[in-house]
Amino acid sequence: MDEDGLPLVGSGIDLTKVPAIQQKRTVAFLNQFVVHTVQFLNRFSTVCEEKLLALSLRIQQIETMLNILDAKQGSAHETVQLKSEGTAENVTTVAKDPRYARYLKMVQVGVPVMAIRNKMISEGLNPDLLETPDAAVPAWGGEASAEESSDSESSFSD
Repeated sequence: MDEDGLPLVGSGIDLTKVPAIQQKRTVAFLNQFVVHTVQFLNRFSTVCEEKLLALSLRIQQIETMLNILDAKQGSAHETVQLKSEGTAENVTTVAKDPRYARYLKMVQVGVPVMAIRNKMISEGLNPDLLETPDAAVPAWGGEASAEESSDSESSFSD
């Protein structure tokens, strides 16, 4: 026993001599606990559902604004392209040239650069242009077609 007279081990109470708790009282406590827990969970689920609904609405608004901005950016980009095409006199960049565009795509996908350079050399293209996609593409067949057109015009003249 300790200094207060309580035993150190166990409660020291003979439970066979203690009267039992009334069964009705136990059921009432249990019912009260269940009712309060259910009310709490119902309120909690309602609040969560309202917040999720508000969040879903906000996400939809953001997606709509994003689509609108994307459309505006696309139209602005097209306008800039039209203006730049109007100012540039038939100047094609490496990125826009279909002969070089496929090789630039290969670089983006991760094909080894040396393999791409070898393939370009075998097809008669300049592999150094891979590093400068905004550079102007050298004319291909421009002089020959100019000579052919002048020959054809002279052959039809009297």
